[in-house]
Amino acid sequence: MTALPELPELDAARAGATAIRRQRLILLAAVIVVAWLALQLFATILLPFVAAAGVAYFLDPPASRLVRAGMPRGLAAFLLVLLLLAAILLFLLLLYPLILAQIGLLITRLPAYAGMARESAMQVMANLQARLGADFVDARLRELVGSQAGNMLSFLASAASRLVGGGFAIFNALSLLVVTPVVSFYLLRDWPRVVAKLDDWLPRRYEALIRAQAREVNRILSAWVRGQALCCLVLALYYAVTLTVAGLDLGLIVGLASGILSFIPYVGSIVGLLTALGLALAQFPTWFGVAKIAVVFVLGQTLEGYVIYPRFLGDRVELPAVWVIFALFAGGAAFGFLGVLLAVPVTATIGVLARFWLKRYLVSPLYRDPPPHPEH
Repeated sequence: MTALPELPELDAARAGATAIRRQRLILLAAVIVVAWLALQLFATILLPFVAAAGVAYFLDPPASRLVRAGMPRGLAAFLLVLLLLAAILLFLLLLYPLILAQIGLLITRLPAYAGMARESAMQVMANLQARLGADFVDARLRELVGSQAGNMLSFLASAASRLVGGGFAIFNALSLLVVTPVVSFYLLRDWPRVVAKLDDWLPRRYEALIRAQAREVNRILSAWVRGQALCCLVLALYYAVTLTVAGLDLGLIVGLASGILSFIPYVGSIVGLLTALGLALAQFPTWFGVAKIAVVFVLGQTLEGYVIYPRFLGDRVELPAVWVIFALFAGGAAFGFLGVLLAVPVTATIGVLARFWLKRYLVSPLYRDPPPHPEH
């Protein structure tokens, strides 16, 4: 029969376990602080590298399938990055001139749109004055509202044109055109080795647990990223084609913007609907033209809710819409476009960890044990 360890040995073991636990917490806090400081210091130069990591993550499944088919990993990475660049250049060559032409059309028609907005606002204020009386709505207020309506429309249109132009200028910048494809190739080529090296660095005691949580994050993140990208592409093509066929002068740019913004839940459809209806009211002389635009978005929402999202996303994505909206806006406010790119991965990771700790809490004595009864 083995002898029980002496009390000093037990105390030393407990002290050692406590010290190791403290070291782990300090290491975790240090990693979080260093990562936050790195984002703060290098946010302006990290964009092409984060974009390259996203491209490598997106292209890793087809690269792995090509490798299983017998192709070397380096050649598969080179071909996939080359095909992606070709698709982007084809988009620029085909659609960018059309988008610039529609922006020019918007700028030329902006004074007319501003005048119509001013007249509509004046008419609304006149109706309010007729119903509520001159004490509530006087002539000065009517003039102020009418002038501000025209100025607001001019500001929004000019801001939108600057945003589109600036976005394409950034897209054509040297860092995204040169650095991102090169880094994407190397990351995609070395992706299995990078994952294996990170796996070797895991603490042995929690190796299985960390792998399980990492697989869950990868499942949710890959389903969201790849599914959402396909959804945005399909919606952008649908809205661009149908709005153009319906006769809306700026249908191409409004449709593309609606589809691209669909990665933010409800924002793309709402912004696209309001913009398209406003342009339709200014362009079409009858309500039939406006009704056609409304039907396009009603059919688009039906297609999105019952065909596109169930097909490409389904129930695999455990990212609530409110979480995604908050994460995207919070990331954009904190780090700009870099924060937008990092928002969904961080949100997916936090969601997986929160569900894991919630499960542990629900089976822990902290939750299950009743409070002790006081002795009488």
